Amino acid sequence: MEDRRKIKRRFLLYYMRVYDATTRHQIGNLVDITPEGTMVVSESPFPVESTTRLRLELTEEVANKSFLEFSARSIWCKPDLSPELYNIGFEILDLAPGDAKIIQRIIKVFGFRDNQPVK
Repeated sequence: MEDRRKIKRRFLLYYMRVYDATTRHQIGNLVDITPEGTMVVSESPFPVESTTRLRLELTEEVANKSFLEFSARSIWCKPDLSPELYNIGFEILDLAPGDAKIIQRIIKVFGFRDNQPVK
């Protein structure tokens, strides 16, 4: 798969919880993020090419609200190095006007090194 990212993703020191906004079921934990996409590590595989509403749990260090919600399309799902986990790549489809700034704040506060594209 060709890497089409324009912005480097950064691994995060703090794995925020990611939920399906409709069911409130935890999908997994945030590994990296940009305003255009994200990678989530999960205990379950996720169907590719499906669109869902994600809800990201926030902390006071990055925002004055408790969560960020947006629509995302899963573009890949692959086994992690740990056999019981899966990595899921999501493309962010919509973002409220101020939410891109929150994502930049997440990267600034919790980012610690560049993430290499998944092959």
